Amino acid sequence: MLVSSEVAGSLDQLVLDRELVSPETLARARAVQSETGERLDAVLTRLGLISEISLAQAISRATGFRLATSDDFPAEPIAADTLAPRFLRDARAVPLREIPSGIEIAFVDPLDAYVAKALSFALNCTVTPVVARTSDVEAALDRLYGAPNEPHEEGLGADDNDADVERLKDLASDAPVVRAVNSLIARASEAQASDIHIEPTESAIKVRFRIDGALRDEETLPAHLKSALVSRIKVMSGLNIAERRLPQDGRLRLAVRGQEIDFRVATSPTIHGEAVVLRILDRSNLALEFEKLGFDEELLVRYRRVLAQPHGILLVTGPTGSGKTTTLYASLATLNTAERKILTIEDPIEYRLAGINQTQVKPQIGLDFAAALRSFLRQDPDVMMVGEIRDLETAQVAIQSALTGHMILSTLHTNTAASSVTRLLDMGVEPFLITSTLNAVLAQRLVRRLCPQCRTATLLSREAIVSLGLNAATMDGMQFFKPHGCSACSNTGFRGRIALFELLEMDDEISRLILIRAEAREVQRAAVSAGMRTMLADGIAKAQAGLTTVEEILRVTREA
Repeated sequence: MLVSSEVAGSLDQLVLDRELVSPETLARARAVQSETGERLDAVLTRLGLISEISLAQAISRATGFRLATSDDFPAEPIAADTLAPRFLRDARAVPLREIPSGIEIAFVDPLDAYVAKALSFALNCTVTPVVARTSDVEAALDRLYGAPNEPHEEGLGADDNDADVERLKDLASDAPVVRAVNSLIARASEAQASDIHIEPTESAIKVRFRIDGALRDEETLPAHLKSALVSRIKVMSGLNIAERRLPQDGRLRLAVRGQEIDFRVATSPTIHGEAVVLRILDRSNLALEFEKLGFDEELLVRYRRVLAQPHGILLVTGPTGSGKTTTLYASLATLNTAERKILTIEDPIEYRLAGINQTQVKPQIGLDFAAALRSFLRQDPDVMMVGEIRDLETAQVAIQSALTGHMILSTLHTNTAASSVTRLLDMGVEPFLITSTLNAVLAQRLVRRLCPQCRTATLLSREAIVSLGLNAATMDGMQFFKPHGCSACSNTGFRGRIALFELLEMDDEISRLILIRAEAREVQRAAVSAGMRTMLADGIAKAQAGLTTVEEILRVTREA
């Protein structure tokens, strides 16, 4: 079982030696390759750095292998009973003909000696490589074996895929793997982590927990558990264990320490295997009380007044991971009475709320936010929550719903409350429709909460206040707090998170500014003049109360 005319070297070295691209260009292609997992020749040709024919001719000259023409490709598959189409596609190889010494096979990259040796082993004969263009090989594979999205066997032989799936199932049910996954989930739940990150590396599996918004290294597992660990999680969440090339999303529910917990699962292929992230949706840790979220008494009075309005739009804004959905859930819990019918359309549904009709978007069948919102109007609702207003169509349907007497709650990705208005204008919403329907905008950020058992008081010097960009004249001598670390907070100084808020309520002056399409800065000034407390001011008040630190406040408000 030999490969005739074997050559040493690699494709990237050949490309450099033949000066087909510069070292800088090759480095760029390698970076793309590491991100996408594609073969180097595919990256070079896809990005237009080298033409297919130039690359094939260069490989042919360097190796001495002849260059295949379209006439070389057979009318019928060669060795179809032995070689699976899926393997040939992955190898980008096509058997051309039987010759006295063995079989002649066209390769896009004959410098990959492993593929040629694998084919030689499977065919039990000598393989003679021939160089071919990518497009010629792909066209021949499509013609001989059908389009790539049609079901075909995987591996070298037709039965290999089924065997591989059964092997993965066996690994997933192995007791040590089951114990390892259960242990990870239990420890993450006890640590009140929001996410579990399982990341394969070249020589190990890295496990990290996200706690209070920050990732922490948890442990390193041996590399031989990669397939078994991922397969176990896929089996638990109903994912396809045989599909390892495409991202997958799933969901599972487990009893942890006697408490039912939902997990959202996302897998993603990487160069070292599949990475997995489990989002922990622990209903017992879901704070649906405004005070626990960070609302003070003054803000809560104003916010409840907005919620009490019979119709209109309430927006909650902020970046991803700022707690917007939790605030909306707390708002729905307040509105959830026997006299109201509440419908939601979400992507995804993070928590299941009793007494509320929740719907998951499914764009593949046309069920997006706008379509669901239209259908909701025929369900006689009082309150509707839209996961996010992403486009003009959703915004228009939300506005129409508000104009017909419904209360709409939704989120928007903006940095401040005032910039939400300009965001809607940029989407194409008419100013008079905004002033007619928008009741208020709540902007928020999450900061880490100081551990109450070990926090220590501190006085900021005038120099420190100035260096932090704050007003030294008004803050000089004020007492704040800093983290220390104890067993209760795992020596981090922080336990949990709390939100900073600013609530912009519509009034005559802000309506006037919207109608003339004023900039967000003008809307912000008008809101502050009318009594709105900014997120920075809310944060400083919380820092003085010992709930968080000045550094945490500035970390999130400087982004705004």
